[in-house]
Amino acid sequence: MKTKENNNACVHCGADCGKEPVMWNHLRFCCNGCLTVYQLLNENKLYNYYKLEETPGIKVETTEFGNKYAFLDNEEVKQKLTSFSEGSISKVRFFIPVIHCASCIWLLEHLQKLHSGVKHSFVNFTKKEVDITFDESKITLRQLVELLSSIHYIPDLSQSLSDKKDDKSYKKLLYKIGLAGFVFVNVMTYSLPAYFNGEPLSDKLQSVFSILSYILVIPVALYSGSDYYISAFKNLLKKNISIDLPIALGIIVLFIVTSYEVISGIGPGYCDSLAGLIFFLLVGKWFQSKTYEALSFERNYKSYFPIAVTKINKQVEESILLERIMVDDKLLIRNKELIPADCELLEGDARIDYSFVTGESTPVVKNTGDFIYAGGRQMGGIIRIKVKKEVNQSHLTKLWNQDTTYHKPSDSLKNLSDRISKYFTIIIIAIAIAGFSYWALHNEMHTAIFVFTAVLIVACPCALALSIPFTFGNTMRIFGRKGLYIKNTDVIEKLSHIDAIVFDKTGTLTQPNQNVVEYSGESLSSSELEAVFSLTKQSTHPLSAALNQFFNNLNYHSPEHFVEVAGRGMFGKVNNVDVRIGSEEYVTGQASTTGKKSSTVFISINEQTKGHYTISNQYRSGLSEVLKTLRKQFALFLISGDNDAEAGNLSSYFDREHLLFNQKPGDKAEFIKKLQSKGRTVLMTGDGLNDAGALMQSDVALTVADKAYHFSPASDAVLEAGQFHRLASFIRFTRTSLRIVKMAFIISFFYNIIGISFAISGNLSPVVAAILMPVSSVSVVAFATFVTRLAGQMKLK
Repeated sequence: MKTKENNNACVHCGADCGKEPVMWNHLRFCCNGCLTVYQLLNENKLYNYYKLEETPGIKVETTEFGNKYAFLDNEEVKQKLTSFSEGSISKVRFFIPVIHCASCIWLLEHLQKLHSGVKHSFVNFTKKEVDITFDESKITLRQLVELLSSIHYIPDLSQSLSDKKDDKSYKKLLYKIGLAGFVFVNVMTYSLPAYFNGEPLSDKLQSVFSILSYILVIPVALYSGSDYYISAFKNLLKKNISIDLPIALGIIVLFIVTSYEVISGIGPGYCDSLAGLIFFLLVGKWFQSKTYEALSFERNYKSYFPIAVTKINKQVEESILLERIMVDDKLLIRNKELIPADCELLEGDARIDYSFVTGESTPVVKNTGDFIYAGGRQMGGIIRIKVKKEVNQSHLTKLWNQDTTYHKPSDSLKNLSDRISKYFTIIIIAIAIAGFSYWALHNEMHTAIFVFTAVLIVACPCALALSIPFTFGNTMRIFGRKGLYIKNTDVIEKLSHIDAIVFDKTGTLTQPNQNVVEYSGESLSSSELEAVFSLTKQSTHPLSAALNQFFNNLNYHSPEHFVEVAGRGMFGKVNNVDVRIGSEEYVTGQASTTGKKSSTVFISINEQTKGHYTISNQYRSGLSEVLKTLRKQFALFLISGDNDAEAGNLSSYFDREHLLFNQKPGDKAEFIKKLQSKGRTVLMTGDGLNDAGALMQSDVALTVADKAYHFSPASDAVLEAGQFHRLASFIRFTRTSLRIVKMAFIISFFYNIIGISFAISGNLSPVVAAILMPVSSVSVVAFATFVTRLAGQMKLK
């Protein structure tokens, strides 16, 4: 493979190898990650960077660790380290402090190439953490740690075992602020005579003060300002112009000029400006990070799912919110409902799908007394569980957010911001050089230096970059308070661009538990009715819920087995009675061509069709107003697995050709795909049960949820059913948020134009510029937060 010419450049990534490069075959590498990736690529002649064959030759150092990691075979230690363990599949998170570049990330996220026992790995670069899902039948926890150590990514197990990690980077920032603040105060004290019109100091005393100030400012320039130099340098190596480049240039120029003046004895330099500049830059950086951290925390906390679960209280079933679940509560979980908390199985045949947690969808069979992790989904009949730990809302939110494979994120605004920032930086550097040249040609070197530095510092696109996350993050929080729970900020931008909305009917437009149920056919015996009731009780489908409520006074018997077929029906055995419930085609094998005036559910007992129940729909409160409002702005479609009995009632809201009935789950997804092929941006609104394929295919997937805790990872948002009447307002408000972002962009530009005008005219010192830069960011954040909140109060009453 081709190597770089620079003697101390890493052969793989081009970064400087420092004083202690990693050597292999007389080649230099900046870290062991680059070395291993290089070996992996080189041995397989894979000259297309980062493209691996199916079975590449692996070069892993075969180090003998002896009993160094023997303690990891201890069950207590394993339980503390693993966040999930079911069967042979386990998950663990390691803190690995040596993670520092793209090669580190690439190698750690391809551990499955080094050992087949590793299923999946993901690196959190900022926290220097790696989450690993592995198969303990192929690789133990101890062997996993030894594998990581063999490639020189040694986990800090003391940090990984600790519940609270010390944020070293945060502490370093505080140390740098403390040093800069101390020096700034002292240097300003030495410079006081220059700021007041008192008696001039003697040359010797002035020289002493200048030297003392310079000595104090050296560690500030070299240590406190180091983050800006490192960031700018690393980005330049990657041919990327970062936001830190002009700041680094400004600091370097001030320091060089100060060094020249003090050392040559021709002047005091700019020690006060330099110390103040770095101090206020770091304070601004700290304030911005704390503000954003506070917003992120609130957003994550408010993203919990409000959908209720069924609690058994003295043999009486009641619906409670997740936040009210307590340890030792007994809950009832139906087919396809998620387990909301770590629990113990009390009763029932549990078949738990842990695809939310591990990505593996094969159900795990659980027996009475077994432990079940939160996030699993029951794939069978009713089970009863006993809560062992309180609901970890942030954990469930994380499980929801971790699946990002369904949709391509909408990055148009983010990319626009990045592009503007890139060109903005280039333009600012050019303006600073032009200003310096102008004042230098007019023999105003002092002003030229101040102009150059002030322009670089005051002109900052930070405010531009912050306006998007703060506006959309605040919108997420407002929506959460009103009953719409958004997956991430990308969803808000995508919602603002939709031009077509596809509705499912049953459970979305219709109101569960408010139906008129009538039976036609052969009379059913009491045992048969109890069998039908017991089977419908297993399901959360709205039609099953309607029948379950209709049969509510019958005796319940636990089914011997139960299977639900999405979009068609279910079958099972109760007290040796075979029962099949569902659509006419599913139960009888043929579909009637005669029109029906309501939803129908057919019943078959011991393979003999008995009759059917007709269920008249009750539409949601505010449906008429919502659909009329939405129809003015969007193309509306309805797609349902039911018959066309409700076509007449719905034709006043939907064009007749936009009403599709008797659709199977696959048909729904295909329909959305056709709309997208015509250039439509589609919002799919379903109940999350039979609509998973359509939800995954859509640009934005919205689940309308009542009491059942059955949201899908395909959902981008969950809407409380009681807030359905706000749907049009929610969508409109996303466009308001988009306008607020654009207004914040304009404010940021105006600030920069005014700031640069003052700076280039020589009327702005670098210290004042350093104060104004974070103030501009904070002002944009304040604007975005205040205006978004005000708009929310006005438009989402």
